Amino acid sequence: MESLEVKKNEEGILPQIAAKGAKHQILIDLAKELPPIPTAVVHPVDRYSILGAVDAHKANLIVPIFVGPEDKIRKVAEEEQIDISSFMVVGTKHSHEAAEKSVAMVREGQAEALMKGSLHTDELMSAVVRKDLGIPTERRMSHISAMDVPQLSQVLFVTDAAINIYPDLLVKQDITQNAIDLAHSLGIAKPKVAILSAVETITPKIPSTLEAASLCKMADRGQITGAIVDGPLAFDNAISEEAARIKGIRSEVSGHADIFVVPDLEAGNMLVKQLTYMAEAQLAGIVLGARVPIILNSRSDNNLARKASCALAELYVFYQKNSL
Repeated sequence: MESLEVKKNEEGILPQIAAKGAKHQILIDLAKELPPIPTAVVHPVDRYSILGAVDAHKANLIVPIFVGPEDKIRKVAEEEQIDISSFMVVGTKHSHEAAEKSVAMVREGQAEALMKGSLHTDELMSAVVRKDLGIPTERRMSHISAMDVPQLSQVLFVTDAAINIYPDLLVKQDITQNAIDLAHSLGIAKPKVAILSAVETITPKIPSTLEAASLCKMADRGQITGAIVDGPLAFDNAISEEAARIKGIRSEVSGHADIFVVPDLEAGNMLVKQLTYMAEAQLAGIVLGARVPIILNSRSDNNLARKASCALAELYVFYQKNSL
């Protein structure tokens, strides 16, 4: 499978600014060649939840199974003139039951992914993480944002900006490995991982620098696999090879990072929103670490972002099946 990195032109020079959303479209084009994955869409009782799933189906990415109050789902679909007659609707009384039923469908092999509808993320994730009836694994769950920044040649993965608030070292180990596994599923054989902090030197007063150094050593010892890991790196010398050179940093990752592991959710959330609103980046993303990928869409996501998130899930499921 080809990498998502944008190809150079005949002169070997990348375009200064790529078309907005171009890299996400490449991702969708890669995924639509694969069989669509059955996906439980949890409590889709608004226009965006239903339309996003139907559009992803039209792109050959998923086969949606709508799980929630059937009357509400069909009423919204009728009011918005969205045809869902060919899709299965599994009726539940409320959103809490919809989350539990969707997770049960994964356990029973009826769904290979979950897609968040019109319910709070915490409500969905509480059903996912239950030890008795959920779908956890030994790996900590984490969210990976796939950022399509027009000025850059490759997709940037930022993690974790949505699930783990203040992760400790062992949680960051799983956060890093989840992102590496996703990169592998997209054809990036040896992703470069930047462990971010405020500075690039190890400083005991800044705990994230100590954790960054530990993560690098864990990669050296095989506790994190499949990537080149470096840190601590401040954002400037992670994103810019020139900034790293000026500061005397020798790094294979500086200026070439595929994955940015942030210190905590607050830093990740700010970075993702800065890229979105100041660099016109397109955002897609999924949660990994459960038995199946979980597509967490926001109501502000556009059609391309929703399909790109579904494409991430489909490519990851295909990769997992073929790597067993």
